[in-house]
Amino acid sequence: MPIAHVYLIEGRDEEKKERLIAEVTDAIHRAVDAPIDSVRVLIIEVPKEHFGIAGQSAKKRGR
Repeated sequence: MPIAHVYLIEGRDEEKKERLIAEVTDAIHRAVDAPIDSVRVLIIEVPKEHFGIAGQSAKKRGR
C-alpha cells in the first residue's frame, strides 16, 4: 500500500486538494503499477507561520 505525504501551506480550496489527491494517486499507480484502491494520499496543511522559506516564515514573505 503506497502512502504519499504532501505538505502544503494552508489556504487551498477543497477542489484543488481533491484534484491533487486524484493526480498523485494516478502518478503512483502509473509509476509502480500499484492498484488504485491501494494508494493513500495524505495532505498535511501547514500554517503559513510554521513554513519556512529562505530563513523566513511564508507568512512574513507574503505567501
